[in-house]
Amino acid sequence: MKSPRAIFVCQECGSQSPKWMGRCADCGAWNSLVEERVAEEPRPAGGQRYATRGSEAGARRYDEIETAARPRLTAGIDEFDRVLGGGIVPGSLVLLGGEPGIGKSTLLLQVAGRFASSHGPVLYSSGEESEHQLKLRGERLGLDRPPLFLLAETCLERVLEEMERLRPALLILDSVQTAFSMKLPSAPGSIGQVREVATQLLFAAKAREVPVFLVGHVTKEGSLAGPKSLEHIVDTVLYFEGERHHSHRVIRAVKNRFGAVSELGVFEMTGHGLEPVQNPSALFLAERQAAAPGSSVVCCMEGSRPILVEIQALVSASPYGSGRRTAIGIDQNRLALLLAVLEKRAGLSLGGDDVYLNIAGGLSVDEPAADLGVVTAVASSLRNRPILPGTAVFGEVGLGGEVRTVTQAARRIREAAQMGFTRCILPGGNAGAADEAAAHQACETIPVATVSAALDHAFA
Repeated sequence: MKSPRAIFVCQECGSQSPKWMGRCADCGAWNSLVEERVAEEPRPAGGQRYATRGSEAGARRYDEIETAARPRLTAGIDEFDRVLGGGIVPGSLVLLGGEPGIGKSTLLLQVAGRFASSHGPVLYSSGEESEHQLKLRGERLGLDRPPLFLLAETCLERVLEEMERLRPALLILDSVQTAFSMKLPSAPGSIGQVREVATQLLFAAKAREVPVFLVGHVTKEGSLAGPKSLEHIVDTVLYFEGERHHSHRVIRAVKNRFGAVSELGVFEMTGHGLEPVQNPSALFLAERQAAAPGSSVVCCMEGSRPILVEIQALVSASPYGSGRRTAIGIDQNRLALLLAVLEKRAGLSLGGDDVYLNIAGGLSVDEPAADLGVVTAVASSLRNRPILPGTAVFGEVGLGGEVRTVTQAARRIREAAQMGFTRCILPGGNAGAADEAAAHQACETIPVATVSAALDHAFA
């Protein structure tokens, strides 16, 4: 075997360079190239290094392949199963990422305990905690005596040996950035090691039909650390979100080969672990003041679930002549666009005012249907007049001041009616679905075509 050669690998995009450079030529990141040693491995005779199950067989016709409907494995936590699309798929590779201390290990340990009690042994491998630390957390979570095996190991080959010996029904690796393979001389967490660990676990999951969960770290920008190919390798990517000063946590699916993306699961952090929240709308509206100016309720869709959230706006005169725009939980550029529409199409003067916008409860909303809620909240604060009680809104706002159609209007109206709202302002293009939903709910639907009409009905 030849001696290892040195290459420089960008830790942001994974590009390689024969020499060090201050700035990556591919992604433009500064000081991201790290030296790694790569050994030239002899090619195995008569085969490839990466061999998957069934690689000896040739191609088969589409109509000759028989599919067997295999039931999903429930994790024992309804909100977690919802995000995964109904349960855990055998042989799937799932990546769970989130900020440090958000509760990733706590959630997966709860899943491991309940899964082991109902489906069989579970192997939990941690490269960041010892077995005693995991046992202490399990006792705090109230885990009984499930067939749960704990392993404090960072070597991938050792984890795979234990997987072959125990034959678990589920494997959890915490985390992929701390694991390393002895096939590569680079340090754990490097681009090559993360890619190698994820690839080997993918092959192990598919060959043994064992679901595998990976815990992933995130960068300062909030994206998953490591190469972008890590998100392409896995079957499902979940983000664990939440504010440190709020008790609730949110799991969001951004990729799912076995279910719908953008599904949302809501949990509440308690002294006994994470508890699923069955009615997120009641949680986010629990402390809302109905008659407060600058407050509106919008019905958003997160995957297949409608959720009511409160949008709060505060408009105050700026002492400097040019107003500031500050947004929490919503894109600030989107806020600036909607304020321009209000000035041009609705005749509201906001150029010299400071505008502050907040999504109450710490939830982040990126759906266009929240535009009408932002517009009505800002107008309410500017006029210092509360929106009529019992009113919910949703709709996308265009640059021409029109209110555009959104999807699943009937489900939004039903959710608003179940939460006690009696009026719903919605786009005129959704009038047909609104009439059908309102026929079964005690909720008045008000279709509008423009922003001006929506404001008239909100304060009428």
